Amino acid sequence: MDMYSLMREFADSWALLALFVIFLGVLAWAFRPGSRAVHDDIAQSIFRNDLKPAPDAAQEKPAPDVAQEKPAPDAAQRKGA
Repeated sequence: MDMYSLMREFADSWALLALFVIFLGVLAWAFRPGSRAVHDDIAQSIFRNDLKPAPDAAQEKPAPDVAQEKPAPDAAQRKGA
């Protein structure tokens, strides 16, 4: 039996069975009885720090330009010279 036929037979039988068992395991893990609270907490996490609605695009201030920020001191200024 050549390698292709051997691998094809393995993929058609045992690999398919292994992937199906993994799929069932993932489903069982996702829908386990204790996971509802965790999933609800994760679903609401993006709203945790919202105190007010987001401003309109016209009211938003542009982000500060990085070039306008104060430059870092060079080595001479850091030593106090």
